[in-house]
Amino acid sequence: MSKKTLVLGASPSPIRYAYRAVKKLLSYGHDVVAIGKVDAEIDTVKIIRDKPDIPNLHTVTMYLNAQRQEPYLNYIIGLKPQRIIFNPGSYNPKLEKLAQEAGIEVLEDCTLLMLDGGDY
Repeated sequence: MSKKTLVLGASPSPIRYAYRAVKKLLSYGHDVVAIGKVDAEIDTVKIIRDKPDIPNLHTVTMYLNAQRQEPYLNYIIGLKPQRIIFNPGSYNPKLEKLAQEAGIEVLEDCTLLMLDGGDY
């Protein structure tokens, strides 16, 4: 089942984990929205710099450290995702608290490993 996913911190660089996440999410048939700091593309997904409305968002997978997440906190909560995945290096207790108060599931995990392990 496809889970619409926002990759926050997307990068066009193949050595970045966020790039790999976009590719792997696509390979598993998920609908992907990518937000990053440069306009670029990863396969069929455009990396955008603004904060679009994303209806029916299932997951936000985080590839920004806590400090870089700050401008996105209200945006993320306002999207009302079902869950937020903090990938290694992206854990943010402030966002975790906001998410839990909004009834959003929070996981500290690795999107790439979750996909390969069937836990996504």
